[in-house]
Amino acid sequence: MTHRLQSARRRLNGHDLHYVHAGDGPPIVFLHGVLGSTRVWARLAAEMSQDHFVLAPDLFGHGMSAKPAGDYSLAGHAAVVRDLLDSLGLTRVTLVGHSLGGGIALEFTYLFPDRVDRLVLVASGGLGREVNVLLRAPTLPGAELVLPLVASGFARRQGDKLARALAFVGVKGSTDVAEAWHGFEQLADGDGRRAFLATIRAVVGYDGQRLSAAELLPRLHVPTLVVWGDKDRMIPLSHAQDAVALMPDARLVVLENAGHFPHLDQPERFVEVVREFVGRADDQPAEDRRADAG
Repeated sequence: MTHRLQSARRRLNGHDLHYVHAGDGPPIVFLHGVLGSTRVWARLAAEMSQDHFVLAPDLFGHGMSAKPAGDYSLAGHAAVVRDLLDSLGLTRVTLVGHSLGGGIALEFTYLFPDRVDRLVLVASGGLGREVNVLLRAPTLPGAELVLPLVASGFARRQGDKLARALAFVGVKGSTDVAEAWHGFEQLADGDGRRAFLATIRAVVGYDGQRLSAAELLPRLHVPTLVVWGDKDRMIPLSHAQDAVALMPDARLVVLENAGHFPHLDQPERFVEVVREFVGRADDQPAEDRRADAG
């Protein structure tokens, strides 16, 4: 049975972190990408709640969580995820990370390997240097002066212009454009813009991603599923292919006609491959359950 996602908050390091949760069984944690939120996982988490306990936080600086000044590095986000799991009494989980969330999941697995049962990387950051100019642009000097104009109510209402601008840098397809639109909505206030710039500048420089995990990957001895869209224009498919070749226990699934959000472009197929990878609740030991999710 599919469960309705419940909204909740936890006070972590003096700030409120918002998350959604549902279900019971082996826990799966969903981590969104930059300018994302729990919204991008809502349908998929609900599907997986049939036989798992699902948890999806709004990372600090995103969604309905606080946007404090602080550490927005991959390690900083990974530490917050650890603190959230500790507060809920979860010791071992499966991590599913998209884009920035994939980089955080990689960092978490490296820092806390005994807490990860399985790893799912979806169009993940952190696997190579090359990224779309759209992600590099906010790292340039003066971006903090341009963002208020880009995020203004007038600019956000010009959907056709936004679509053309994204197409100019290679971002095509209704899902990628729609998600970019939702992302721009988070830049409407000053705290959101500051958090966005701190996050993107922690992981991306003008010449590409700061982290390329080539040396790290051979040491990650956790079963890993890498999912990518064959039409991803934000992060190239070659990152996935190279990563799988380096990891001891990894497989790659490429979803056809999918862009940077393959889990939204092909949701049924995505749930199918993830469910096959993580298994059902009655196939796994029931060591970890929801302790106190609300």
